[in-house]
Amino acid sequence: MERRVGTVSRGIRCGIIREGDNLVDIAVESVLEAAKSEGFELRDRDVIALTESIVARAQGNYVSVDDIAADVKAKLGGGTVGVIFPILSRNRFAIVLRGIAKGCKKIFLMLSYPSDEVGNALVTLDQIDESGVNPYSDVLDLAKYRELFGYRKHEFTGVDYVQYYSDLIRDCGAEVEVVFANQPKTILNYTDCVINCDIHTRERTKRVLLAAGAKVVCSLADLMTAPVNGSGYNERYGLLGSNKSTEDKVKLFPQAEDAQKLVEAIQAQILAATGKHVEVMVYGDGAFKDPQGKIWELADPVVSPAFTAGLIGTPNELKLKYLADNDFANLSGEALRDAISASIKAKEGSLVGNMASQGTTPRQLTDLIGSLCDLTSGSGDKGTPIILIQGYFDNYTSL
Repeated sequence: MERRVGTVSRGIRCGIIREGDNLVDIAVESVLEAAKSEGFELRDRDVIALTESIVARAQGNYVSVDDIAADVKAKLGGGTVGVIFPILSRNRFAIVLRGIAKGCKKIFLMLSYPSDEVGNALVTLDQIDESGVNPYSDVLDLAKYRELFGYRKHEFTGVDYVQYYSDLIRDCGAEVEVVFANQPKTILNYTDCVINCDIHTRERTKRVLLAAGAKVVCSLADLMTAPVNGSGYNERYGLLGSNKSTEDKVKLFPQAEDAQKLVEAIQAQILAATGKHVEVMVYGDGAFKDPQGKIWELADPVVSPAFTAGLIGTPNELKLKYLADNDFANLSGEALRDAISASIKAKEGSLVGNMASQGTTPRQLTDLIGSLCDLTSGSGDKGTPIILIQGYFDNYTSL
């Protein structure tokens, strides 16, 4: 019988994960119990994915506001510090900012405008056009910003982040001055000690600042890279990818080495239990953009910090509609199906530059699959932090 189903993504429920839980056993048991309950079987090259949140929680990888403050003070001197290009987020940055503020006497907070790196808007493009401001070159102080744009609240959170971040810094005992600019070097007019908080452009920003004469530059990836007073830490990503846990603590992105051991152990245990070779990954934010709010979801440093070897690379696919409309435009029905199937079976090596592959997505498999996982699990109360994807590597010829 001809197969009628392609890719299937399932959210797998499991219990609430606590520090020290055995995630290998929990993941394997949850997937096998779901398969038994729902009447499906695992197949080779299925993908089991775990959200980074439960991995970090099981690792117990947390840091407190005071831990961050101590690290900031040790690395930047505890005086006047420029904090530039943070994203506008209560979940992602507010608690981190509290820690930074407690480790400084004064902060020059430099916000990018009209929006942050991931698309959270301070002001609209229409407001920028009406104001006559050039965001690529113009530097605004707080008074000028308020004169031009007033007190604008975030579309979804209802928060005026300029006021919110300023009040938060003052509440932690530090002075604050707010600057609005998009050129990294601008901050050096105020201080030569800088924390650049951008995510995906952090290496360039740091390089530009150091070349321009900055005394000390730390990205968020340079903070909490080692334990402070017995705290958690992340050698590779520091505070990048952290999330609010409580009002005084953040959960860090998973430790990459431990996460890698986790995915390989799950793969081995599934093979032992079922004889099937599955792929396993840890995923965080998906790499997609919201067309309504213009917010790019990826606030983590990467979509996946750990994955098994079979998930390395990019798709190598032909575009069926191109073949149907061009190479085989004179065929239909069974003849068209057979011709397209033969083309798929005959494809060899990389299809880069092949016209029949145009329009396929040249992204990393982990970014594509992680985005699918993030959309499946959501970020709220679905209770499915484990995702099972079947048929992702199938094509039109798969039986």
